[in-house]
Parts: sequence; C-alpha cells; structure tokens
Amino acid sequence: MNTALLLLPDFALILLGAAIRRWMHLGDHFWSGVEKLVYFILFPALLVNAIVKTRLDLGAALPLLATAFAAMAGGMLLGLLPRLFVRMPALTYASMFQCAYRFNSYIALAVAGMLFGSPGIATMGLIVGAAVPFANLVSVWMLARHGEVGLWREVARNPLIWGTATGFLLNLAGFMPPAPLQAFLGRLADASIALGLITVGAALRLDGASGVKLFASWLVAVKLLALPLIAIGVASLFGLSGLNFQIVVLFAALPTASSAYILAMRMGGDGRSVAWLISATTLGSMLTLPGWAAWLSR
Repeated sequence: MNTALLLLPDFALILLGAAIRRWMHLGDHFWSGVEKLVYFILFPALLVNAIVKTRLDLGAALPLLATAFAAMAGGMLLGLLPRLFVRMPALTYASMFQCAYRFNSYIALAVAGMLFGSPGIATMGLIVGAAVPFANLVSVWMLARHGEVGLWREVARNPLIWGTATGFLLNLAGFMPPAPLQAFLGRLADASIALGLITVGAALRLDGASGVKLFASWLVAVKLLALPLIAIGVASLFGLSGLNFQIVVLFAALPTASSAYILAMRMGGDGRSVAWLISATTLGSMLTLPGWAAWLSR
C-alpha cells in the first residue's frame, strides 16, 4: 500500500490541472503553449539528465524492449477483435483503435521517477524512446487512407526520441556533465513532472463516445488490465526481474496518450471519441496504476 500511496501526488497534480482548466479560464492558447514547453524542452531535459547519470544494463535492454513491444502488439490484436462483432464507421474505429496500445509519456516518466528515481526514469525513457516511433507508425497506418500526415518528419522531430538518444549516447561515451550543467538540467527536469501532469489534467474530456460506448469500454479494459497481464507473462518468459520487470509492467499499464487525439483530429478522425478514451483511461489509471504498483512491490 505504501508504494501505491506514493503515486497520489502525481494524480493530485492531474486533478489540479483539470480544476485550473475549469475555473481559471486561461484559454486554449495558454495550455497549448505550456504543453509545447513541456514536450519540446522540459521532458527531453528530464530524459537526458536521468539517462546520463544512470548505469545502463545493455544486456537486459533487448528483452526489456521485446516485452514492451509484445504488450503493445497484444493491445493491437485485442483492439482488432471487436471489429468482427461491432459495426461502426471505419474512421471512428481507426481513431479509437490507437487507444488500445498508445501510452502517456508524461505519466510514464512521472511514475517511474516517483517510484524508482533516476534509474526508473532512465529505464522508462529507453522504452518510451523505442516505442514512440512504433506507436506512431501503426496509428498513422490505420488512419492513412483517411488523411495525410508527414509521418517520418514527425518521428524524426520527436523530442522524446531525441532526448533518449542523446542521453544514451552520452552515457555510452562516459560523459558526465559539469556541475553547472547538471544543475541546469536538474532544474528543468524538476519542472517537467509537475507541469506535464497538470497539462494531462487540463486535457481531460468526458463528453464523447456516445455511440460507441461498448467498444470504448472494451479498449479501457484492454489498456489498463489486459496489457499489464501480457507484460507480466512475457517478462516472466524472458526472465526479467527487479527494476526492468517492474518498469515494463507499469509501462504496459499506462493510460492512453493525449497525442492520440491530436493525430485523430489532424487526419480527419473522430477526435471526440478519442478524447473520451484518453480521459477515461487516465481517470481509471488512478485506481489501476496504484494497484499494479502495490502488486509489484509485494
């Protein structure tokens, strides 16, 4: 239970973000600017700062990433299953399908840092850096015939990928930043968690998915319950243990990424239903993530 209680401050920040959005009326332009600041500056600094200072076990990286990808692939297969039984517009289905396997990087790094410190952030950062291109590729592929987006350009510009790659290369080179640079990165890293979680809360929406609630409910269960079980099975098969086992299970248990909404809207998809799913998985994870964390620490 103590491990689960450690996550309460993070979820309190999400709820604070929702309250600020509702009562302070700061406007969409303000929140868009804050999200860009977090996404392009603060979170890359968090990743570089954590990875550079952490000793990485390269031998364990392959089974770790294989487990994460297997969990995502399981989400894709389970997301395809209702297509055989539920009738809905193809564009609506393609938009919602991505919510079965995409993940919220802000919550990922916040939870990893809260529970395991810099080693947790570094391990989660490796998974996030590898999984972001994969998630984007599959999501765009499903929506591709309904719209156009510069996929490879977006992947190449993704700051989470570049932050992870930069930290990883500096770590391999044995580079340790001088004290002033460490302090600078540390200040940015400290700001990233709070602001990132507040923006997650500000984006919560629960007024969509009116015509596809059955499919939406299925995707919520897949994302928060089925994927962690898949990760546990695959991780056990690969012999993962300790930090790597815990991090990959928590990665699989994350709520859906807010970027799923952006992609659906940019490609002419059903943004309203996707926004509902993002909000439902985020709120649901306030119960399931502490539960998985408590189970992992038993």
